[in-house]
Amino acid sequence: MTEKELRRLRRSDLMEILLELSKENEQLREQLKEAEKKIQDRQILIEESGSLAEAVLKLNRIFEDAQAACEQYEHNVRLRCEQLESETGRKCEEIISQLEKSALTKKHKRAKANGRDTL
Repeated sequence: MTEKELRRLRRSDLMEILLELSKENEQLREQLKEAEKKIQDRQILIEESGSLAEAVLKLNRIFEDAQAACEQYEHNVRLRCEQLESETGRKCEEIISQLEKSALTKKHKRAKANGRDTL
C-alpha cells in the first residue's frame, strides 16, 4: 500500500491495519523466540558432542594405558614364573644330589657295618 492510499483511509481502517500489524509483529516475535531456542538447543548439542568426543578420546587413552599396564604386568608375571621355575629346578637338582650323596654314604656305612669295605 502506498503512502497516498494510506492517507485516504479512515481512522477505523487505519486502526484495523495497525491491529493486524501488531498481531503479525507478535507472531513474528514468537517465531523468533522459537528459532532462537532451537539455535540454543543445537548449540548445546554441538557443545555436548564436542564434550562427548573429548570424553571418548580420554576414555580411549585410559583404555590404551590400561592395556599397556596389563601387558607389562603379564610380561613381569611371565618373567617371575620363569625365574621361579629355574630356581625350583636348581633346588630340585640340589636336593636330588644331596639325597644321592646321602644314599651313597648310608650304603657305604652299611657296607662297613657288614664288614665289607667297598667303594
